[in-house]
Amino acid sequence: MNYIVFDLEWNQSPGGKKYSNSRLPFEIIEIGAVKMNEQREVVDVFQRLVKPQVYNWIHDSIHEVIHVDYKDLADGVPFQQAVREFLKWCGEEYVFCTWGNQDVMELQRNMKYYGMLSLLPGPVTYYDVQKIYGICHEEAGGRRSLEFAIDQMGIPKAQDFHRALTDARYTGDIFKTLEPAAVCVNSSIDVYQNPKNKKEEIFISYPTYDQYVSREFADKEKVMKDREVASTRCPVCHMPAKRRIRWFMNNSRAYESVSLCQKHGYIKGKVRIRHTDEDAYYAIKKLKRIEEKDAEEIREKRDSLRKKRQAKRQSEKLV
Repeated sequence: MNYIVFDLEWNQSPGGKKYSNSRLPFEIIEIGAVKMNEQREVVDVFQRLVKPQVYNWIHDSIHEVIHVDYKDLADGVPFQQAVREFLKWCGEEYVFCTWGNQDVMELQRNMKYYGMLSLLPGPVTYYDVQKIYGICHEEAGGRRSLEFAIDQMGIPKAQDFHRALTDARYTGDIFKTLEPAAVCVNSSIDVYQNPKNKKEEIFISYPTYDQYVSREFADKEKVMKDREVASTRCPVCHMPAKRRIRWFMNNSRAYESVSLCQKHGYIKGKVRIRHTDEDAYYAIKKLKRIEEKDAEEIREKRDSLRKKRQAKRQSEKLV
């Protein structure tokens, strides 16, 4: 199996959000990739400039970062051709690697726009090199820029950043340094092609937490009422944990809860509800062990939010 370490550059509406195409807010204008064998040695490279078909000029902020002129892109190939050539180059057995979690999703969104999503069945499993780098080098698993990681690892910066092939090469350089054991247990899954029914629902156990991705719901209000979505199982023994703090919505529009496993202590639950392009909804739930002090902080946050919302309702009644 090969590792396909790829990077995308994309453009957006030069006229701002008002003129953005809601089906394609980010249009891919460059694909760059390196192919690495199982020993993580580079065996081939891929690069294509993509001729824009949606946005006919480069957004000023994009131009400042990637230094590509529209006339250069005009000589590129259509996205349909570029992605077919890219997937053919990837071969039969491969796994994607990227710096961050956005490239895999944007690749699929661009493919969907052109009716090509069937060429890349999902959900797509990949390695988020940025996430794994954070796990290996920083206790909190923080997300750092690619340039920060390159500097920290003492890797020579032979070329400027923010071109697809160059960034793919640098990502590959970081990927080589990661411990194989840390890589294999920290894969990521992109759910742009989300589960549609109960049979397709996803359950994954990572070293520090469990993740669940639900089926689709037509009504957003029904998501948190679903038994599986609202359940809380210990990520260590996978037995039901007794709820100590019921699900509540926090400031970031996610739901949180705290439960207690008699063997393994406090469990934090977090649910984010996602909206699909087809106006359906699904949930992504994470269950993670926490300390008692963390549970108390969540309780205080819940109580504070509750008081603020009560005060807001009272003030609205007086108006």
